[in-house]
Amino acid sequence: MILDCEARVLMCFEAQDDFKAGDCVLMRPSDSDKPPYVARVEKIEADHRNNVKVHVQWYYRPEESIGGRRQFHGAKELFLSDHFDVQSAHTIEGRCIVHTFKNYTKLENVGAEDYFCRFEYKAATGGFTPDRVAVYCKCEMPYNPDDLMVQCEGCKDWFHPSCMRMTIEDAKKLDHFLCSDCSSDDDAKRSLNSFPVSPPAEAKVEPKRRKR
Repeated sequence: MILDCEARVLMCFEAQDDFKAGDCVLMRPSDSDKPPYVARVEKIEADHRNNVKVHVQWYYRPEESIGGRRQFHGAKELFLSDHFDVQSAHTIEGRCIVHTFKNYTKLENVGAEDYFCRFEYKAATGGFTPDRVAVYCKCEMPYNPDDLMVQCEGCKDWFHPSCMRMTIEDAKKLDHFLCSDCSSDDDAKRSLNSFPVSPPAEAKVEPKRRKR
């Protein structure tokens, strides 16, 4: 009888809110001044008191990571962490979409519910997978999808207008663009670089459980 009752509670919750395992959701933080947490639902179940609980895997925002937010992190960027938790279903505020980095860059319009993820994050050590990414421009920074970049027709590399001493308005008017190296016929091979995204290996922090 208890099992039947729990099953009915789960069915009512899922029918009403249409949440299921695999969905990404926004969850209400304990501090109302903070933005909602983002999590991926792993499992939904009812306890012996018929309270619906959700097992979640947390996404971290860059500012919640050990290394903090960096210049190349997008405003809607998240890290899929190895931090799992159990929360009350009542803390779910709604559904969101966490896109792959590639799919996010193809969006014509980014809505409030759209996020993207290109790294997995180890909450205890601050490590990332992948731990290195391609860099662009003279500043040798990873791609931030929020920043306008222009492509050189010669070397095919991408550049920030500001690094090329251009305004964004001027960059938008360009029909053709050559970087300073290509425009001066400098054929020297450019070194391939990568950018580390993890903090020092000695950084050790235990993840805190987010309580309600």
